Amino acid sequence: MKDFEIFTDSCCDLPIEYIEEKKIKFARLTCSYDDKQYFDDLGQDLSPKQFFKDLRNGSVPLTSQPSADEFYNKFKSIIDEDKDILYICVSTGLSGTENSATVAKNMILEEYPNSNIAIVNVLTASLGQGIMVMKAVEMKADGSSFEEIINYIETRKQNMNSYMTVDDLRHLRRGGRLSSAAAVLGIMLHIKPILTINGEGKVMPIIKVKGRKSSIKKLVEIIVERIEDPENQIIAISHGDCIDEALALKEGILKELKVKDIVINFTGPAVGTHGGPGNLALFFMGKERQNHII
Repeated sequence: MKDFEIFTDSCCDLPIEYIEEKKIKFARLTCSYDDKQYFDDLGQDLSPKQFFKDLRNGSVPLTSQPSADEFYNKFKSIIDEDKDILYICVSTGLSGTENSATVAKNMILEEYPNSNIAIVNVLTASLGQGIMVMKAVEMKADGSSFEEIINYIETRKQNMNSYMTVDDLRHLRRGGRLSSAAAVLGIMLHIKPILTINGEGKVMPIIKVKGRKSSIKKLVEIIVERIEDPENQIIAISHGDCIDEALALKEGILKELKVKDIVINFTGPAVGTHGGPGNLALFFMGKERQNHII
């Protein structure tokens, strides 16, 4: 059986220590603001704390998908080792990243017609995508085949629950996720919306709550109601430089559930640009995704 590598992109928001330990290659998105361009390379080129500090000070970033050349060079380095590639990709409903990957894949196939590159759209982002990467790495280490891992992800990706709350509605407004009028009204009323990634891999608001503590409490209520088999899964929390609230969310979950582990990491620029400082997101396997407002 031909060997293969798990590949991903920087939207996965996994800790760089894990990426390096598992030797996972990834494509880098870019983030531009204040006349500078940074690679979104999981916090190496631009630290998360600096990124969110800059947002708090008024910087307005723009993120861009990786170039086809970025993918081509990364893919070719793996193909040259005579390995296949299983790319776990950020949702096409959130980024055009898959388009660049497909262009690069076709370039590779022209040069290496016997190569095998599978692009799997997980219809989520951040640590929801990251959990899928971790599961794929675990399955590969346990002896699962290329096809078995793809089948697992395709079968289970609608069970990846992704929920987020934000502290500052202005960033959702800038990203087109919220109208200006709704943002102004929400700020005045201290509204903290709960958003989810639906079955099409797109962000949608589902609940409006008043106040930060209430939004964290609601996230706990959601996971308690929707999670399946908590003792045997790793859940994840990402945050926009608000570690104390991420730990409060973790504490609230552990009061209600016994889980295998909880991973906490910064939200990267791709999601953090829209969520802003103080964004708090929760990812776990559970009931199939919602496509409606609660």
